[in-house]
Amino acid sequence: MHQALYRKWRPQTFDEVCGQEHITSVLKYETANNRFSHAYLFCGSRGTGKTSCAKILAKAVNCENPQNGNPCNKCSSCMAINAGTATDVLEMDAASNNGVENIRDIRDEVVYTPSALKYRVYIVDEVHMLSGSAFNALLKTLEEPPEHVVFILATTELHKLPSTIVSRCQRFDFRRITTAVLSDRLAYISEQENIEYESEALRLISKFAQGGMRDAISLLELCAGTRSKITAELVDNTIGSGGRENIERTVKAIAKSDYDTLFSSIDSVVRSSRDISVFWQELVSYYRDMLVFKTASGAERYLDLTENETERLKNITSLFTKETLIHHCRILDDTLRILLYSGTISKRTTAEMALVKMCDMSLDTSADALLSRISKLENLIASGRITASQMPSTDTDYSEDKHKKVNEEADNVFPKITVKEADIKDASQSGTNEGPVLKPLRGWNEIAHRAAVGDVSKVGFLKGAKAYLGSNGLIYVKFSNDFAMSMVNIPQIRDNIRAAINIDMQISIDDSELIFDLISGKENISDLDEFENLDL
Repeated sequence: MHQALYRKWRPQTFDEVCGQEHITSVLKYETANNRFSHAYLFCGSRGTGKTSCAKILAKAVNCENPQNGNPCNKCSSCMAINAGTATDVLEMDAASNNGVENIRDIRDEVVYTPSALKYRVYIVDEVHMLSGSAFNALLKTLEEPPEHVVFILATTELHKLPSTIVSRCQRFDFRRITTAVLSDRLAYISEQENIEYESEALRLISKFAQGGMRDAISLLELCAGTRSKITAELVDNTIGSGGRENIERTVKAIAKSDYDTLFSSIDSVVRSSRDISVFWQELVSYYRDMLVFKTASGAERYLDLTENETERLKNITSLFTKETLIHHCRILDDTLRILLYSGTISKRTTAEMALVKMCDMSLDTSADALLSRISKLENLIASGRITASQMPSTDTDYSEDKHKKVNEEADNVFPKITVKEADIKDASQSGTNEGPVLKPLRGWNEIAHRAAVGDVSKVGFLKGAKAYLGSNGLIYVKFSNDFAMSMVNIPQIRDNIRAAINIDMQISIDDSELIFDLISGKENISDLDEFENLDL
């Protein structure tokens, strides 16, 4: 009878376990020096080697001729455990044996010495599935078992275990195996099984496995079912992936609001009988890569991509703002949960609706969508004025008439403040009571933070100043001394202040309309508005 590859190539020694050297090195030392614990807890995601290490450990503590902490796999004890005939090594699945009576049976058995081996070993898989009563029955035995008993507990959900159980065990956390380690192992297995492959195909399989060796080997066997050479295209077709190129094409279409391409992408997935959920998971993964690239300075460390893929990702990421990426990730995540429990027809409709919503944020009134739209407006307004070339639109072919119409609409929404020479003259005379009436500018502290762009010293100087809106339409920023004013009276800070004021007040001011001055004590401040100088 055929034996699955993941069973055939299960590690038989600690040295054969891939990607968990931080665990196997400790276990080898303990068994080589006969200093192993009475209870172990192996936790980690599926397919990372928990059960394999438990079986190897059971052989190592009972091996008649251990090799540097590894079982020899040749003595009668090792061979009996490998064959599954050793009555002193009991493997129990807690998912189907989770009652208190099952644990009581173990508690009654541990008092008896092993019948053939040196130690009686209990391997309890998925231990988090035990009931509360079962955990209580296990506590005392787990803390002080007889000297001839070793417990090995394995779980994928550590948070479900009572702290009283965890504290009684020597805990090991199994990590997800890296793509490079998975690829090397798959290459070795392929060579031993005479399977032809392309390196890129094995890398794709390793990425789909998401850090699980068992999943990776199972996918390899699935792709090798035709006994033809395993290529990247074969992997995409077998697993149901749309391919990275198709994902990139879809993301570009979202950025350009190209609805024809979006509907075509979903249609090609459906026509090829691939699962839309798989396609969607790849889209989620791609957006995660873009978000990492957009926010992290050393993004390459967190991305499992080739140099060419990284360069393409960089170009596509530049099409989105950080707020837009977060908004899109929220839509993708919500849609994925729906897709996993939907039928084929509703899956297609759900996916298409989500893509349309991602293209047109005006269809979504959520907070993330509004933040994304605001971020785009901020970028447009930061220069002091919206122009037709900056207006967000899906129509990239503006005619001159459209340019004119957009500018007229912008002038209506953001009225342009006109400055007269007399107003500028008033600004220089603002120290007298004959100057314009000044009204304190609300929200100045927030404007100061945004203008300083993280520079703590600049924030201090700006927050120490007072800002006013003059009756002549000018903005006055008054400082207590010349030094404070000189430290922030630079083009970058002035531009940032104007941009922040433009956004908050929905106006457009030029640099000449922003006046930096010293506090004279004779400012003509409206008495009714003076209390507003407290930045509430």
